[in-house]
Amino acid sequence: MSSIHLNRHPEPRAHHRARAPLWPLALAGFCASLVGLGLARFAYTPLIPALIAAHWFAPSDAVYLGAANLAGYLGGAVLARPLAARIGAVFSLRAIMVLASLCCIACASPLSFAWFFGWRVLAGLSGGVIMVLAASTILPHTPPDKRGIVGGVIFAGVGLGIAASGTLVPLLLQQGLTQTWYALGALSALLTLVSWRAWPSDIGGAQAPAGHQSRSRKQSSLVLLLSAEYGLNAVALVPHMVFLVDLVARGLGQGISAGSDYWVLYGIGAMIGPLLTGHVADRAGFGPTLRAAFLIEAVAIALPALTVTPAALIVSSVIVGAFTPGIVPLVLGRIHEVIPHNSANQRAAWGQATTSFALFQAVGAYGLSYAFARTGGNYTALFAVGAVAVTAALAIDLIVPLLHRHA
Repeated sequence: MSSIHLNRHPEPRAHHRARAPLWPLALAGFCASLVGLGLARFAYTPLIPALIAAHWFAPSDAVYLGAANLAGYLGGAVLARPLAARIGAVFSLRAIMVLASLCCIACASPLSFAWFFGWRVLAGLSGGVIMVLAASTILPHTPPDKRGIVGGVIFAGVGLGIAASGTLVPLLLQQGLTQTWYALGALSALLTLVSWRAWPSDIGGAQAPAGHQSRSRKQSSLVLLLSAEYGLNAVALVPHMVFLVDLVARGLGQGISAGSDYWVLYGIGAMIGPLLTGHVADRAGFGPTLRAAFLIEAVAIALPALTVTPAALIVSSVIVGAFTPGIVPLVLGRIHEVIPHNSANQRAAWGQATTSFALFQAVGAYGLSYAFARTGGNYTALFAVGAVAVTAALAIDLIVPLLHRHA
């Protein structure tokens, strides 16, 4: 009788949410991820040479400013849920998008290293908060059979930001460094205004039905394993995110222009990736799609360690670029499968996974940079480590269905 009782509740909720203005919600999430991650975070990468050339900062300082963004992202992932609990998720998202816009405008004036460092930390923090809150605020209003594609639209904003970092930013730099920062700030402000009224009403933390309470410990174990997978995937992405352009430009001696071409390919993959993975997950399920993604990603990351032919580098750039944001809706959707009918616990689990990603990525970036320096610039080892990391994530995920079956 209890199982019949549990199965009666999701259908009315799903029917009610299906009539919600679905695509305006997806647009709000898209704008948020484009502002907080695409522009505030990834647009900084192609600006580093310009910052050094304009004598705003020394090369070592520019690297530390990039690290400031990673530290801020981790802080934002940790603070997101307490912030939402205090002032509401929607108010938090609006305020954070305004903050991200201000970060770009403030960076147009290099008053001092401390000034710039502080704003780069805040830019990273805005990305961390948006990553935790945006999708978890929208998906409870989304029908279950549309969560994959809606999640894909939300995180396509990250991919568009990566693509813009290789195309739009170089064009803006022709007008000057200060003007580029102002343009990024204006674009972020415009996207903030576009999304302002599209956010849903804040939803309270729904309590799990009584029949689900006994599963909480096993659900926690599953979320812990998913968080570990997500963190290992963050390490796996570091070689491409940090060293791909350098491999082509210096390692292969082809120059910065050729390296930038591969970064554009990476960005094109990042634009398509979330939409494709979300679409497939809606039809095949998030678990099987996640495992297939890990397998394909492992092969693509390993390619530069095996061969550096143009064809191999093109395939590797596009595929790894696709999974950089494309893995996000899969992990988030998997959490919703593991923890159904409880938006508060879903948000908590997603916050835990995002924190794991941020922590592993920061440690991976520093660790691989240190190893790269110690080995005298061994690119092969970097991509081999990345492939091993995502293979370990796949191995863990093969355990998750067994635990879920017992749960």
